[in-house]
Amino acid sequence: MAASEEPEAPTEPLDVACGLENMPVSVWPPGARPGPFQYSPDHVAGPGADADPSEITFPGTDGKGWGLRTLAFIPRGRFVCEYAGEVLGFSEAQRRIQRQTEQDSNYIIAVREHVAGGRVMETFVDPARVGNVGRFLNHSCEPNLLMVPVRVDSMVPRLALFAARDISPGEELSYDYSGRFLNRSDGGDKGRPGSGKPRKPCFCGSASCAAFLPYDASLYCTPEKPAPGQEGEV
Repeated sequence: MAASEEPEAPTEPLDVACGLENMPVSVWPPGARPGPFQYSPDHVAGPGADADPSEITFPGTDGKGWGLRTLAFIPRGRFVCEYAGEVLGFSEAQRRIQRQTEQDSNYIIAVREHVAGGRVMETFVDPARVGNVGRFLNHSCEPNLLMVPVRVDSMVPRLALFAARDISPGEELSYDYSGRFLNRSDGGDKGRPGSGKPRKPCFCGSASCAAFLPYDASLYCTPEKPAPGQEGEV
């Protein structure tokens, strides 16, 4: 994908019903033989359907930690997996974020849907305690997956990840944690406004890398420190 290209939304019907309850995965620690990675239905929040066998790899020294690579060709528009986990309210998501240390991994994702009348529907999902293989997906500033909120018999959306382009066997699967709207490179802003914490570096290695991982400023702010752009709002 060229640096200037945006992932396109799937043109085929969004089908999250197909797939396996537990994706066949294996663990590849550096220098070790692969072994099974145990996931039971008890550890999956909701259906947790996953369509394509994947391999969990440990990238080693590239700074990203765990990652997902596909073993099979995935055509553009194919459903890959759900980002499953606990659905949180804003206050609980903010509380968990603010309790994290610099060493903790953040799995909480905030999805905001702009609907009629200027309303915004917020969904916060945290797979740290319960979830599926979606928690292992890394961020990329040039991702090959696209997240789409899909509703199935509920107003609470399921966060489905689809292939934004054809994906070859062996490629790492990734999506843009910001939804390709909030993550912008700014060499003069290396901190999280309102948090007093430095931003985490991005190791995606893409040509358009923004240098830092996306973050949601509203989750780091306190009542005394409103999010940037929200000063004076009621």
